[in-house]
Amino acid sequence: MRTIDWAGDGIDLIDQTLLPGRLDVRHVTDVDTLIADIRRLAVRGAPALGVAGALGVALACRTEPSPDAVRAAAARLRSARPTAVNLAWGVDRALGRLGDGPEAVLAEALAIRDADIAACRAMGERGADLVADLAGRVPVSVMTICNTGGLAAVERGTALGVVQTLHERGHLTEAFPLETRPLLQGARLTCWELDAMGAPHRLLVDSAGPFLLQRGLADAVLAGADRIAANGDTANKVGTFSLALAARRAGVPFLIVAPESTVDQATPDGASIEIEDRGPAEVVGVLGHATAPEGTGALNPAFDVTPHDLITAIVTEARVWRPDEPAPGVR
Repeated sequence: MRTIDWAGDGIDLIDQTLLPGRLDVRHVTDVDTLIADIRRLAVRGAPALGVAGALGVALACRTEPSPDAVRAAAARLRSARPTAVNLAWGVDRALGRLGDGPEAVLAEALAIRDADIAACRAMGERGADLVADLAGRVPVSVMTICNTGGLAAVERGTALGVVQTLHERGHLTEAFPLETRPLLQGARLTCWELDAMGAPHRLLVDSAGPFLLQRGLADAVLAGADRIAANGDTANKVGTFSLALAARRAGVPFLIVAPESTVDQATPDGASIEIEDRGPAEVVGVLGHATAPEGTGALNPAFDVTPHDLITAIVTEARVWRPDEPAPGVR
């Protein structure tokens, strides 16, 4: 099943807020509903957001009365989540075909979808090869944070796509996903996907990850990315930086797996990345249940930034980029 796709007169997407309890596919037929779904994380993950952005422009071409109205809708869509560069990238690519008519815009969006599917498979193969090479053996155990599987893309995914490839090759001993507070994407989504693929796994409390790396639990850490700066600094789900620090201390390879579209040459470094704060509600409660006294304030950065010197390698569909090498700027 694809996480997001074009279907007739609109967009079909899996509502990820309902997993793992219920698998529900929403049919979205207007841009404002798509924007709302993006903001409430019904669809999420950098590659999936790129596809959502492109398909959203195709949808606007069918629902808005003029090219100017399409551009206005695209601008709202583009800014729905500021940290993930793929959303704006997908919108801009599809919008670039606006002058050629609605069918050309849709064709561009579907090309982005198809390229994402191919890219995820390529990242899985390249990443699995690299993990085995760095570990010096197979099978291996790996640790990961947030959700980077097919739910974060169209199919298979990025970092979890590497885990899936390792499992399919018979090279995975066990996967250790972190629960990923505050919205538990690791517990709710990654464990759901690992269970579906039949991969052995055990869930970890976020704060246990660094300690267990020091104890030798995993041979590698795999993470995705929502934006990679030109120098290799990487924004990903909050908690990633802590894992990178722990991996360096433990001597464990720390790998970022993301498509080339996530590399943003216009962002020079991590300090230039806008970090989305999602407000206190997600922190003072868990899935709608209060865990702190009423009125408690909170900081809730959705992402953090891992400096490039803590990253062993960045794996894309086109290359393995090591932080001590200049980025060739492949896009």
